[in-house]
Amino acid sequence: MDANAYRADGDRVLADLYELRRFGTYETGVHRPTFSDAHLQSLAWLRRKLKAAVLAPITDGMGNVFGRSEKAGRKLLCGSHLESQNHAGWLDGPLGVVYALEAARVLNSQPAPFAVEVACWCDEEGHFGSMLGSRSFVGDVAEVEIDAARDRTSGRMMRDALASAGLAGVTRARAEPGRYIGYLEAHIEQGDVLENAGLAVGVVSAIVGIWQYEITFTGQQNHAGTTSMASRRDAGLALAKFCVSIDQRFPSASGPRTVWTTGRNTLDPGAPSIIPGSATMLFQIRDTDPKTVVRLEHELQDLAAEATTSGPCTVAIRCLRVGKPAMMDAGMQAAIAAASETWTGGRHMTMPSGAGHDAQMLARVMPAGMLFVPSIGGISHHWTENTADDDITHGADVFVSACARLLSDASSR
Repeated sequence: MDANAYRADGDRVLADLYELRRFGTYETGVHRPTFSDAHLQSLAWLRRKLKAAVLAPITDGMGNVFGRSEKAGRKLLCGSHLESQNHAGWLDGPLGVVYALEAARVLNSQPAPFAVEVACWCDEEGHFGSMLGSRSFVGDVAEVEIDAARDRTSGRMMRDALASAGLAGVTRARAEPGRYIGYLEAHIEQGDVLENAGLAVGVVSAIVGIWQYEITFTGQQNHAGTTSMASRRDAGLALAKFCVSIDQRFPSASGPRTVWTTGRNTLDPGAPSIIPGSATMLFQIRDTDPKTVVRLEHELQDLAAEATTSGPCTVAIRCLRVGKPAMMDAGMQAAIAAASETWTGGRHMTMPSGAGHDAQMLARVMPAGMLFVPSIGGISHHWTENTADDDITHGADVFVSACARLLSDASSR
C-alpha cells in the first residue's frame, strides 16, 4: 500500500463542515452546547454519514457516537467532538470529526485488512464536566460523577439530559484492548503560531497539563461608609493585590510556554455599600512540564503565606484539578510529518498544544497523536473563529495520508 497515493476529497470535506455549521448557527459560528437540540441534530447527521460510509453508528450511554467497521484486522481510531462552547466557533471539534469520517471513506474501501473507525466524543467542551465522553471511554468516570454533573449554564442535571436524549440506562462504551493501533485527532490550532510562520500543519508533541486552584481571601465584612480605610480588612482588595503579585513573581519561575489565568473573581457579599468579608478566585496554570508547575505551585503557596502574615486578610489555596500533560506518540508524529512532506511540501512544525483535547485522555490507553491546522488570527472559543478553506483541505490530505501510513506500517509488522 502506497500511503502517498491517498488524499482527501477536499470538496466533500468542506461540504460536510458547512452542513454541520447549519446546526445551531450563531453569527458566523455556532451555539451548540452539549445535549442541546442543535447538538443532538448534529449527532443525528453524523450517524447518517457513518452509515453511508459503511460504518455501524453506535451511540453509548455517555452520548459518544462511534462508527465501527466490520472489516477484519486492526483499526485506527480517529475523531473529535461536535458540541461547542457557548456562542463559539464552527471548526473547534467538527474539523476532527469530518477528517476522521473522510479518512474512513477513503481508506476503508481498500482491500487491505484494516480500517479507520470514527469517534465523536461527548462534552469535550465541559458543559457538564471535564471531557466526560473520552474520559468515560478510558474508564475514568464513575456513576457518582454523572449523578452530580449539571450544565454549567442552565443547571440542568446530566441524568435528565441523558434521559431526554434517549440514553438512560444505555451502556457506556469502554476501550477494547488490542482493537486499535492508536488514536489520531485533528484540530484547529486555536492560536496564531502556524499562521505567523506561514505553515500548513502543526505536529503536536504534547498536550498541556492543566492545574486549577480555588484561592480564598478572608477579611471582615463591614460598612463601606463608616469603616476607615486604615482599619479595613477588605478581601476584595487582598485578591486584587494577590493577582498583581502573581504576575510579578511567576515569570522568573515559568517555562517558555507557561501560561496562567485568573478565570473568575467572586466577592461576598458583593454590594457597593459593604466591604467584602471574603473573596474567591479561580486560578489556572498550564504547562507541558510538571516540574515547572511544581515550582509555580510553590511560588503560589509562598505568596499566600506572605499575604497571610502581612495581613490584614488570610489566604487559603485549594487544588481543584491536577491534569498531567500527555506526550504524543513518536510514531504518530512521524507519520504526520511524512504526510506533510508529501502534501504540503514540508510546511509543518512540531509544537505543543496549549489547549486540552480528547487525545490526552486516549493517550492513557493507546498511542495517540494530533494534527493542527492554522487558525485565522489565532481566534477560538468565539464565533469569529475561522480557518481558510485551503488550509482545511491541505490538512485533510495530510490527515488521510498519515492514517494510511499508520495502518500500512501496522499491517506490515
